[in-house]
Amino acid sequence: MSSGSMASIDGGNYRFLQEYVYSRAGIVLDSNKHYLFESRLSPVARQFGLETVNELCVLLREGREVEVGRHVVEAMTTNETYFFREPGHYDAIRTKLLPRLRKERPSAGRLRFWSAAASTGQEAYSLAMLLREEGLGEGETQILGTDLSTQVLERARSGRYQQIEVNRGLPASLLVKYFSRLGVDWQLNGEVRRMVQFESADLRQSMRLRGPFDLVFCRNVMIYFDAETKKKILRELHGTLARGGWLLLGGAEPAFGAEEWFEREMVGNVTVYVAR
Repeated sequence: MSSGSMASIDGGNYRFLQEYVYSRAGIVLDSNKHYLFESRLSPVARQFGLETVNELCVLLREGREVEVGRHVVEAMTTNETYFFREPGHYDAIRTKLLPRLRKERPSAGRLRFWSAAASTGQEAYSLAMLLREEGLGEGETQILGTDLSTQVLERARSGRYQQIEVNRGLPASLLVKYFSRLGVDWQLNGEVRRMVQFESADLRQSMRLRGPFDLVFCRNVMIYFDAETKKKILRELHGTLARGGWLLLGGAEPAFGAEEWFEREMVGNVTVYVAR
């Protein structure tokens, strides 16, 4: 596609794509995101033998190719993640949440955690390694990782990461301890991988039956939803948490309306939301 194709999506198709992505993923995209649609959907168009995103819209409207819709939504979903992102959250878990849970929880009770919008798995596996370092293993904990994208979940399950991915946030000591070389990549060992179960899930749908969780990560996701959807998701997240359980949001994500269900608490230099 030529460099001049940035504005090639016509107005009608642009509005169609906005509505399509919103209806299937809840993601709100403004009217000035032509470059984003072009950069992410041009490869999808080529995958289906098409030359332009406009032609891709025709295929979507016809509804004949079931798979094309899934590829479009997955392409428009942001999957930015890395190991031990926002380290203050992990420090808070280690220094305050885990000691409290160990004290309050009967010895037979598993600690349960949920990594929502888990992407390629670094968040869930970071938590698993932290738990291992604190002496907790597979039999004492359950970690659920979910994402809308089945493609990124396949990568998460594999536990295989490129050099550039393990360079981002992962301490060298944990790389040596929990990973082994696999060609030019790094393979996470089975001991850690077995601590996490990955499933496809839409945050806009209720997960209450999967709870109660002691901790939910839902970081750097809310910024893509409108106010009504954010409030619904916060209410549903509260419904998945045990009383006193923690919700961790991204540092740049204000949780307007969260006060209805959560107490805001500072632990070190990070904000945690404690379920009422």
